Order: sequence, then C-alpha cells, then structure tokens
Amino acid sequence: MSLLAESPTTPAAPPAAPAARLTERHPWLFPWAVRAHQARRHLQWLRPGTSWARDRDDTDLPVRVKKHSSLLMRELSDDEMVLQRGKVTNLRLASARTDGVLVRPGETFSFNKVVGSCTARKGYVDGMRLSNGDARAGVGGGICQLANLVHWMVLHSPLTVVERSEHSFDPFPDKGRVLPWGVGCSIVYNYVDLVFRNDTDQTFQLRTWVDERHLRGELRSDVATTTSYRVEARDEGFVTYDSDPLHRVYRHNEIWRTVIDKTTGDVVDDELVKRNHALVKYLPDPARIRHR
Repeated sequence: MSLLAESPTTPAAPPAAPAARLTERHPWLFPWAVRAHQARRHLQWLRPGTSWARDRDDTDLPVRVKKHSSLLMRELSDDEMVLQRGKVTNLRLASARTDGVLVRPGETFSFNKVVGSCTARKGYVDGMRLSNGDARAGVGGGICQLANLVHWMVLHSPLTVVERSEHSFDPFPDKGRVLPWGVGCSIVYNYVDLVFRNDTDQTFQLRTWVDERHLRGELRSDVATTTSYRVEARDEGFVTYDSDPLHRVYRHNEIWRTVIDKTTGDVVDDELVKRNHALVKYLPDPARIRHR
C-alpha cells in the first residue's frame, strides 16, 4: 500500500496554492493567514477523537528499533556559521522536549505539540531558518534538523506518518549528505507539522539528545518488531523547462520504502512514500540537467 497522499503524477512545474498566490499579491494578508492557520491547528488539538502522545519516561524501553545521528555544523560562510551555533542551542532545547516521549498504541505524536513554540522567552536564539530557499536568521531556527531525524527513524518502523511537509526548495548541494534528498521536514509552529500515529499494539519511545558534534536519536520499543525497512531515493534528477524564461532548475525524486520480514527475509511490501519536486538554489552539474 502506498504512503503517497497526492496524485500519481508530478506536475511539470507545480503551481502555488491559491492561498500562497493570494498572500504573494497582497503581502499584508500574510500575518492574518498565519493566525488563521494557527487557530485552526489549536482547534484540531482540542477536538475529541485523537489521543495525543504526551507522557515521558527517562528509562529506555528494551528494544532499539532504529538509531540515527546528524552533524551539527557544516562548513558554510562566516555569517551562516554564527547561525549554526545558534541552531545547536535550539536543538539542545528542542531535543530535550522530545526525549523520552512515549507513543502508546492508538496515540498520535505531533512535533509542534510536543516541542511547543520556540520563543526567546524559552531560551531559543537566532538560528539558521530557511525562507524561500535562503538561509536567514530566525529565533528557533534549525529545529527542522530534529524533525528530520525523527521522521527518518519513524520511516524505519511500523508507525504511520500522518502529516509531513517538506521544503519547497533544495538549498544546498549534496556534499556530505547522509540521508536521501527529499526525506526532510519543514516545521513552522504550529501549522506546518510532523505527525505520526501508532497503529500497532506496541509502545514506542523517542530518545533524542545533542552531544559535542552530533544530534543523536533512537526509536525504541517494548517488544521487537517483526519487519525491517530500507528507505531509498529513486528516479533522481534535475530538470529545467524550455517554457521558463528564468531557466530555473528543479530537482525531483521518489522516496520508496521496502518492508522486509525479519524471519524469512522476504519483501513484504514496496511502498512509494513521497514524490518530491523542488526549486534548486544552487547550480548543479549541467550534465545532470534534463531539458523539457
């Protein structure tokens, strides 16, 4: 069964959503649109019918399902290095909020609900925040790295991803990339979120922390899972459209998840998770760009 929510074909150059086009024409509407989205999300959190994960336990559950780590600092410009140091501060605060969270059977985890609003009053500082594909200063910037880590671990488990929004730009080349491009998450409090649900009879636990050089995480469970997972990118490429007078380059791929029975080694399922199509903010190798 495919995890893909949208239609099976990716548009050549996806148009902006109507709300986005409206705020582009009338920028003064943007703050009101944000407030409307936030109010709608708060109502969703209050609405009965969803059991939200909130309990924590500092004692590890016995089975480690998946672990992952990501480097805290990349070699960028001096200004961006300052923002990266701020990002580390923000990740320490945010990872302390997600650390130990239990997701029991039937419960739903919301990244924004667990972490909360990343404000200066809570100790968050200016970090690297992506806005229209550019790195800019913003209080709480950088916590998307934590959402990326959590999402990657969840993809290697039987947990069900309910909501995940990716960046609409590809801002940096692949130098040093560990995870496939296109599995990251965009987080904006509180209406752009990472949400997953536990449809199993197991209890899962997140462990997240920051050490000297890495953001680290483990997804743990009370019992062993019966399946393992392989997540990979397919149909990777860059494309430009002859009809575009700006000659912009887009990157596309498909994220697939292969589910494997641990006992037999047989492939149980091969799932299309997501099709990605994003504007590139750097110059790729011209030999890799296809013209349409």
